[in-house]
Amino acid sequence: MRTRAEYSQRDPRRHNGTVDQPVIVFDGVCNLCNAYVDFLVRRDKDGIFQFASNQSEAGEEIVAQAGITQFEADTIVLVEDGTAYVRSTAVLRIARQLGMPWRLFSIFLVVPAPVRDFLYRLVAKNRYRVFGKRDTCRIPTPEERSRFLG
Repeated sequence: MRTRAEYSQRDPRRHNGTVDQPVIVFDGVCNLCNAYVDFLVRRDKDGIFQFASNQSEAGEEIVAQAGITQFEADTIVLVEDGTAYVRSTAVLRIARQLGMPWRLFSIFLVVPAPVRDFLYRLVAKNRYRVFGKRDTCRIPTPEERSRFLG
């Protein structure tokens, strides 16, 4: 894992379609997922993360290259340093990069993934019913565009 300082050294306007920094692939029509992406964009001041919806060509390609099946792609995916993480592991590894106080949540990585993922799957299974679903994927603002692939 690279340090926050190493990621902040890159030019945030640079976008050539390559995955040279952590990429978060999310469900672009899920209101909960979009709220989480908004949360991350506001707190990731150094622009560590890039984003792609799993409905986009870029998201589909990243997920396929990472060897994630379609069933697994229904969850959040973090691709970092060539390794793909899903469900609660992805969320907690993302939190670790956000700094304090969000970094504290990464302590839950010591809890076995099946235990963490039980709660994750419960929320994911009901996310459309509880939080709703959009007709189209999230459109990044002009300021955010360089951080979104696809």
